[in-house]
Amino acid sequence: MKKKYLTILLIILSLVSLFIGVKDISLSGLLHLQAEQWEILSISRIPRLISIIIAGVSMSIVGLIMQQLTRNKFVSPTTAGTMDSASFGIMVSLLLFGSAGPLVKMAVAFVFALAGTYIFMRILDRVRYKDTIFIPLVGLMFGGIVSSVTTFFAYKYNLIQSMSAWMHGDFSMIMQGRYELLYISVPLVVAAYAYANKFTVAGMGEEFSVNLGLNYKQVVNIGLGLVALVTSVVVLTVGAIPFLGLIIPNLVTMYQGDNLKSNLSHTALLGAVFVLACDIFGRVIIYPYEVSIGLTVGVIGSGIFLYLLMRRNSYAHE
Repeated sequence: MKKKYLTILLIILSLVSLFIGVKDISLSGLLHLQAEQWEILSISRIPRLISIIIAGVSMSIVGLIMQQLTRNKFVSPTTAGTMDSASFGIMVSLLLFGSAGPLVKMAVAFVFALAGTYIFMRILDRVRYKDTIFIPLVGLMFGGIVSSVTTFFAYKYNLIQSMSAWMHGDFSMIMQGRYELLYISVPLVVAAYAYANKFTVAGMGEEFSVNLGLNYKQVVNIGLGLVALVTSVVVLTVGAIPFLGLIIPNLVTMYQGDNLKSNLSHTALLGAVFVLACDIFGRVIIYPYEVSIGLTVGVIGSGIFLYLLMRRNSYAHE
């Protein structure tokens, strides 16, 4: 799919998103400067739209970076324990710094997400069986262990209700003053574009990268840092959005090829379109109630994940 079609689709879905909700907003009402409708638009609908686009773009791009660095199409923040480690960090921040601001919580979540990602990478280095499907299964098991520890301590210290908001993605509570932390992801996405060529070379392996004069470890550390920080910001602001960083880069690769730099813009646009479409679907399927983005992306994303697995197996047997 060409970028111009994705851009047009994004614009159309963005306009649709602004006018869907429990409170009715009409074009005529806005044109007649009805104060209530403009207030709903500025306080709720526009912040929600911005957060959807930023979350969709940033999580899709860090998924692409992670797949490039690990040389595995099924590795992402969901299947490498990064998202679960960020949730664990948020639980620790609630336990130790309960009255602290969002920046402190983000810093703690980032440290835990980065540590969890490094542990996964060390596990990856020690695993001899480098099968494309086996590696993400190891990551899912690692993430499951981290998630279990998080749940245990959340129950023990009566934090399970507080943690539920971050363990399950939801845009319904996004309002003015509660989403601005996501803007941190914007310069991180720009940095991903700046390092795209280096990530591509690093994805060819350490020996090849060093022969080309690339500081392999430094580039990998920068990439993993971007992944951990973006994941922490999104989980802290919106909650966990599963499979997004896994399926979007794979779908782009299917029709665009494997060049990371040329895929970044396609991945960003398709990620925003996909999350926006899932959010609109979640708002209308049981209107006036709402299905959370974590559930809609989880169900649709897991279905696409299974399709990608079966598609890979069918090619392997040919």
